[in-house]
Amino acid sequence: MKRLLTLLIALLSFTVSDVAWAHFTLNLNVRIFHVVHGPEGLDIYLRTPMSYLVADKLGPVGADGLPTPAPFTSNRLEGGVAMHLVDPGALRADPHGLGLIAADGLRIEAGGRPLDAEVVSVRVHRIASEPGFATRDEAMLALDGSAVVSADLGETYVGDTVVDVHLKVPAGLVPAYSIAMMTDPGLPGQEETANLILDYRGDTTRTYRATGLMTDPVLVSDSSVSAASTFFVEGIRHIVEGIDHVLFVICMVIGATTLGALLARVTGFTIGHTVTLVLGFFGLAPSAAWFIPAVETAIALSIIWAAADAVLQRPGSARNNRSAVAVTAAIGLLHGFGFSFMLREILRVDADNVWQSLLAFNLGVEFGQLAIVALIWPAILIFRRMPKVVWTGTRGAIAASVSVVAAVWAVERAAFLLG
Repeated sequence: MKRLLTLLIALLSFTVSDVAWAHFTLNLNVRIFHVVHGPEGLDIYLRTPMSYLVADKLGPVGADGLPTPAPFTSNRLEGGVAMHLVDPGALRADPHGLGLIAADGLRIEAGGRPLDAEVVSVRVHRIASEPGFATRDEAMLALDGSAVVSADLGETYVGDTVVDVHLKVPAGLVPAYSIAMMTDPGLPGQEETANLILDYRGDTTRTYRATGLMTDPVLVSDSSVSAASTFFVEGIRHIVEGIDHVLFVICMVIGATTLGALLARVTGFTIGHTVTLVLGFFGLAPSAAWFIPAVETAIALSIIWAAADAVLQRPGSARNNRSAVAVTAAIGLLHGFGFSFMLREILRVDADNVWQSLLAFNLGVEFGQLAIVALIWPAILIFRRMPKVVWTGTRGAIAASVSVVAAVWAVERAAFLLG
């Protein structure tokens, strides 16, 4: 499990549809910050895709149809498209250059004053052949040695390159600080960037999570509540922006005949996805390549079932309600794996605050789920007071629309699974 963060960075080269594969969008772009406290200040070990450092530094397009290369890169046309490659010679000539770009974009403040970062070392690797970076020791080892360019870098596209930077902030003891990245590389999908900040104070590690370019500072302190709150927010975001989860919850709401029946279904779903979220997170799930797309396909099918159940069930049947709760709990098991696939890739199971982070994420998921219920249920009550034909038609239209979307996902995901 120590290589989970390294695996996540390797996934940067994999592109998928944001809608059809909602569980995996946060895994496409990753930056990792190991911040180590010492008596003289902070040591920051940063791993970032190279594109984040140079994408906004291209010059104007010349007569050859190519833009002026960004620092430490070269350009060439391939099929009429400008491609950007790493320039190993330029990196060797200025071994701290990429580190200075990273330091220039980094903003660290403590006590209301900015802190300057000095470059100690830089290493550049091809994605999927880079050394481990999941732990503090791995990060320190990755930035040891003298060669700024890995031996196997060769001719590599910038998009297939990862940069490790060791920065030192000589500020003495720093009880609390804020950290932000102020650059905007203008990359597709950059709003889904997964930022992981691991703060080390002696034997204690606090893990913070932020999504996006991180231009809004992340406040870091020696507080487990502060660290866990970032995962709580991420849990809310994951269910609210995971449209497949939202559609399933909507079907649960329109299919419940009473508030008690709705709460029973929500409880069953919660129990189910909590169990497999934990199991999947700790690696107690199949690791074969087919498993993730199989789960995603099953989730799409579960939405179709929920839509059909909302329309076809017989109101007032206690037996039907109990059966629906049991099935909802079983479906929750599927969705729990969906949650865990994302979370597992951004946490280490041996971090000393992993349980707080896992619990906070799950609570965030529940909060987001209940928020959706709270928004929809009052509207459902209003429609139910209208003539029966209005409520029946509205419920049917919602269920049909949801089923069409889920059917498209099911076909896409099944095709990927079988292909």
